[in-house]
Amino acid sequence: MCCRLTDQEGQKLQQIVRRGSTNSVRYRRAMMLLASASGNRVPVIAQLVQADEDTVRDVIHRFNEIGLACLDPRWAGGRPRLLSRDDEDFVVRTATTRPTKLGQPFTRWSLRKLVAYLRKGHGRVIRLGREALRGLLARRGVTFQRTKTWKESPDPDREAKLARIEEVLGRFPDRVFAFDEFGPLGIRPTAGSGWAERKHPDRLPATYHRTHGVRYFHGCHSVGDDTLWGVNRRRKGATNTLATLKSIRAARPDGAPIYVILDNLSAHKGTGISCWAKKHKVELCFTPTYASWSNPIEAHFGPLRQFTIANSNHPNHTVQTRALHAYLRWRNANARHRDVLAAERKERARIRSEKGIRWGGRPLRLAA
Repeated sequence: MCCRLTDQEGQKLQQIVRRGSTNSVRYRRAMMLLASASGNRVPVIAQLVQADEDTVRDVIHRFNEIGLACLDPRWAGGRPRLLSRDDEDFVVRTATTRPTKLGQPFTRWSLRKLVAYLRKGHGRVIRLGREALRGLLARRGVTFQRTKTWKESPDPDREAKLARIEEVLGRFPDRVFAFDEFGPLGIRPTAGSGWAERKHPDRLPATYHRTHGVRYFHGCHSVGDDTLWGVNRRRKGATNTLATLKSIRAARPDGAPIYVILDNLSAHKGTGISCWAKKHKVELCFTPTYASWSNPIEAHFGPLRQFTIANSNHPNHTVQTRALHAYLRWRNANARHRDVLAAERKERARIRSEKGIRWGGRPLRLAA
């Protein structure tokens, strides 16, 4: 018993054997056909591919009938489904429902608890093992995840404030600035990550008692120019906020109105600040309470933390400040660098996943 190959069939089988996985069905069947075409007898082929002789005969017969289509096995369909589509939907609904809502005395399901609950007959009896349940949930996109927290803003002017921020960002991007404080920045070794030889990571001293106090980076971001600058100060306060607003006003000395987005920290408000802002044509666009995520500068603090604070061991605040300013100079010269953009996207995703109810975040009805 043998099979005769055309040139095209022989080349195709050689390609499968050379490039295919030795554990694949197509590879083994291609080996059988090539060996048969070379004049080998069935017992020899069976020993070569470690298969039963009847299997080899079946493959050769199938090739003589339908050609290379015999390389793809005809699966019988497997074991009949034990669960209907409706049963699977019920399992998914149960798994994604808090156990306390179903009268169970625990806050989350384990596979054992869920299997036991489904077998007790709460409306229907579903019998399946833990691994089958795990596979079903994985197929339906249900995974075991950490719980996220979020706060809904109680600000009565929430929608108006967000609408104003959206308006100025859309209409006057070249005259919009974002301001916020980043910190506290302490002097202590900070863990991070970096390239190192396997099992020989870079090591930093353990955290020790801090005797240098802390600093706060007062940062400003020009939305139109995509530049970031700022200064380290000992504390937050109205005086430092006013100094920062003056530096922002100096960045646009043409006297045209500018818009500054900032949060509701008490240091950002006050009679002196509001009077100065009104006099110098500076509109303060406050974010709603518990919605500082709507401040565009938040996305830029992520790369700042990743590239200047993480994996650092600054001896004092002077060195830390110099490192921070050195990064800002590099960042402004490489604002479209892939690392910067990737870090900003990651930070935006983190902010929106935690607090995003608007602008691409989770709908409020799903935040449980």
